[in-house]
Amino acid sequence: MELADEGGAARAPEVAGNAWGTAAAGPLSAADRERVARRDEAVRAAVEQGMLGPGTPVIALLDVTGIRNAAELRAAFEAVLPAGTPVLHAFAVKASPLVPVVRLLRAAGIGAEVASPGELALARAAGVPPERTVLDSPAKTPAELREALALGIAVNADNPQELARIDALVRSAPTRSPLGIRVNPQVGGGSIGALSTATRTSKFGVALRDEGAREWLLRAYAERPWLTRLHAHVGSQGMPPALMARGVGEMYALAEEINRRSGRRQVDTLDIGGGLPVDFGSDASTPTYARYARLLAETVPGLMDGRYGLVTEFGRSLLAKHGTVVARVEYTKSAGGRAVAVTHAGVQVAARTVYAPRAWPLRIAVYDAKGRPKEGPRVVQDVAGPACFAGDLLAGGRRLPELAPGDVVAALDTGAYSFAHHYAYNSLSRVGVYGYAAHDGPDGVRFATVRDPQTVREIVTESGGAHAGALTGL
Repeated sequence: MELADEGGAARAPEVAGNAWGTAAAGPLSAADRERVARRDEAVRAAVEQGMLGPGTPVIALLDVTGIRNAAELRAAFEAVLPAGTPVLHAFAVKASPLVPVVRLLRAAGIGAEVASPGELALARAAGVPPERTVLDSPAKTPAELREALALGIAVNADNPQELARIDALVRSAPTRSPLGIRVNPQVGGGSIGALSTATRTSKFGVALRDEGAREWLLRAYAERPWLTRLHAHVGSQGMPPALMARGVGEMYALAEEINRRSGRRQVDTLDIGGGLPVDFGSDASTPTYARYARLLAETVPGLMDGRYGLVTEFGRSLLAKHGTVVARVEYTKSAGGRAVAVTHAGVQVAARTVYAPRAWPLRIAVYDAKGRPKEGPRVVQDVAGPACFAGDLLAGGRRLPELAPGDVVAALDTGAYSFAHHYAYNSLSRVGVYGYAAHDGPDGVRFATVRDPQTVREIVTESGGAHAGALTGL
């Protein structure tokens, strides 16, 4: 529901709850409470250890213990599948293109789903083997396809023209890559249109309900015995799990039809994509993988009877709850009776929130200058970023304990996409990213650098500094 703030402007729904921004969504699980406690302790330790301060006013933190709990994903599907069913859970690298994160997930038994040469390079740098890597993209070049087939990486063709390219490559050189086609089941969209990939006119995959499309797919598989996979991805944030399951069911029905026509189990693996939404309104980890796996077992039982291998491609749901962007309040002021806190976190780490606040509202946690959760009367205030345009707000018209210079604000649930969507307006630098874990030493929390903060010299270099005189010489 859209609400109006005290100035009459539209704003995102206010997140109700305590001073940490926790929504009143019922009791948290023990694991969720432990995660919140780890986060609060990490913010305090970052301030005490000087990682966050006047000279470094914004950092990003990742909960290593929480990320390691990716094993919950594997357990959820194992609980509803016959023993021995081959399953590859491939992390969508786009959600966090950071080599240490991909490597940590690899150690937890998670592979990689990549959609560009850069993401493939990151996965390889993290040590993800080709047989645990999947390439998806609607715009693969011949060079990308050639590299993937040479390495033995699974490839999902997006369209008939791409399949023709793969035909030529398969004829020219043998490959051990599992190959399939991505279909668009056209089951509809969720609440965020930009992330709904199974609408009637989506740019992704072969539109299954378009005239002639199903027959083309059946013929394509009949003519190519080496096509052994099908792929579908209905969408992500804002997508109801029931609609996701419906899309998977449409793909499963097509696989059954292909196999009946071929008289054998030609399609042996179904890639069901990812997209499980995240509850950004509370600290609760809902919906759970266990709930989604049970939903699939109930609505598409043949998918889970062991006849098909499975591939998943979750991203946001694996990481969002385990990341926090933390920034110092530089100044506080008042404008038109509205309190405004100016911080160093804005569009450069939360582009989606800044440009689409109704679709992507963030919870804000408030800490004092020593990094301790701040209590006190709530005041309606804006939490602003450093960029030079009026819309650069992490939160507008939010009731929070009154902020003061030197206080700390934390944008919660930012472990996914916030570090992938760097927005370089005003030449703002990429923030440093640090993992944290509890430690028995005197500090209580140990930090490790995941990505160094970008330096001013690096900004100049990527902005053409080496070619400063290139235009004046023309």
